[in-house]
Amino acid sequence: MTKVNSGDTVKVHYIGKLKEGGVFDSSRERNEPFIFKTGEGMVIPGFNDAVVGMMIGEIKKVTIPPAEGYGDRLDEFVLKVPKNRFPEGAELTAGTTFALNDGMGRSLPATIVEIAGDEVTLDANHPLAGKTLMFEIELLEIGCALPKHAHCHDNSCGSGCCG
Repeated sequence: MTKVNSGDTVKVHYIGKLKEGGVFDSSRERNEPFIFKTGEGMVIPGFNDAVVGMMIGEIKKVTIPPAEGYGDRLDEFVLKVPKNRFPEGAELTAGTTFALNDGMGRSLPATIVEIAGDEVTLDANHPLAGKTLMFEIELLEIGCALPKHAHCHDNSCGSGCCG
């Protein structure tokens, strides 16, 4: 039987849970398999490494530490910003997400975690940073076509993948 090699495009179903409990993402709930190319940095390293070597129909459970997932939470990604730096009329409430420019032309999402007086505290850490993740992965297919927009996790972008 054929095993997944680095560089293969694969179709999987997965359920992602936090070690502390609770599902944070599931392709099964969307009823849309996830398609990605291994070895290309399209997924977190621990997920990629878990899929390489799998065979079609195989189901694998894997625990991924922060270093192989979204990394550790970094204090330097928590920023205090004066309210007057936000656009006029912006909704400044806890949980609201804004796009920050990293100075290199990339956008970085940051979520308001606190508002105190004239200061807003933003957290630009990934929501899963510092978390141990647990995945159940089922390999459905090897060698399918990538979606037109490879970041897209569903077929709404017209992927026409692997039937």
